[in-house]
Amino acid sequence: MTYEETVEYLFHVTPVFEKTGASAYKEGLSNTHALDEHFGHPHRQFKTIHVAGTNGKGSCSHTLAAILQSAGYKVGLYTSPHLVDFRERIRVNGQCISKEYVVDFVEQERSFFEPLHPSFFELTTAMAFKYFAEQEVDIAVIEVGLGGRLDCTNIITPVLSIITNISFDHTQFLGNTLAKIAGEKAGIIKKNVPVVIGETTPETLPVFQKKAAAKSAPLHLAEAFEVAHDYDFELKGLYQQKNKQTILCAVNCLKDVFTIPEEAIKKGMAHVCELTGLTGRWQTLQTRPLVICDTGHNVGGWQYLAEQIKAQTCKTLRIVFGMVDDKDINTVMQLLPKQAVYYFTQASSHRAIPVHKVQEIAKAHQLEGTTFSNVKDAYQQALSDAHPEDFIFVGGSSYLVADLLTDFTY
Repeated sequence: MTYEETVEYLFHVTPVFEKTGASAYKEGLSNTHALDEHFGHPHRQFKTIHVAGTNGKGSCSHTLAAILQSAGYKVGLYTSPHLVDFRERIRVNGQCISKEYVVDFVEQERSFFEPLHPSFFELTTAMAFKYFAEQEVDIAVIEVGLGGRLDCTNIITPVLSIITNISFDHTQFLGNTLAKIAGEKAGIIKKNVPVVIGETTPETLPVFQKKAAAKSAPLHLAEAFEVAHDYDFELKGLYQQKNKQTILCAVNCLKDVFTIPEEAIKKGMAHVCELTGLTGRWQTLQTRPLVICDTGHNVGGWQYLAEQIKAQTCKTLRIVFGMVDDKDINTVMQLLPKQAVYYFTQASSHRAIPVHKVQEIAKAHQLEGTTFSNVKDAYQQALSDAHPEDFIFVGGSSYLVADLLTDFTY
């Protein structure tokens, strides 16, 4: 098979949460343990950092990888979902896994994994761990897929666990209260392994304190961490200030294991995107008119995004918007600015809320706009309508941003 055929095979043979939602979610770790044993427990061959949380996992994971790379370490990075190419999920020192490796992995191992019927994420995680072991990385930053306790990345014993924050998302799997969701995320806390908590609430803090105490895991609250230096952070979203605090608290903990000079912290934070290939975080696509896209896709993310969008100084605010079906679109709509021109659309994912439904919900929130059957058409119309002094925002779903970045080269 070619690389393109191999990726298509992975999407069709294994259940993919990004494509199909709940039906792809597999509770329990039996497949993960079977795959891990088959490959000889590759995750035991390198150190790991485990990153969970509702929002900010990707930004924190990429930035920590950038800092460790800048300190001279060979760093694996496993994140999800990808935006344009499957290979974005698995990187070493910012370089994506090769197409040849993906093809060879599937061809050589399919006779073993096909009878298991693993999920897409279970198989991808096994591929990542095997690749990192073969690449002989010093450390791998591993982002949790969903939740924590039953996530297939949770077979690792990291040198540091990080939980960025807790807000409502994936409630059908993780629970319908912040305390229940925190309990699932806290499932990554391991015995005697320090844990950094990025943000807490009165509901979540006791959950983390209890779990950390039960595991004798040193607990570090990023909110209480005193930052000694002000670092230039390449990621400019308002929400990144919370992530910055979490990252610097984590780096302070990692100094017990790794040598991380000040210069490495400065370089990593200032050049995250170049060092790791991160995209889609308050990303500037052009300047006249100013076009920004962001993968924020739930209420927690939009509480920051809406504030930052409203703060833009511009002639006309234009928003290309769509969401997927397991998100709280009504609460997000309440946060959106009324004084904006909307271009409602839907991503190519099967989980996308149909655009006519998005428009219908928007009208109930006094938001007016036109509909487009795909992201490309919506974006091109917004660009066509825009004055050079306008501001265009594209977002609402990771998949909407993925469609945008796939269709266009900037």
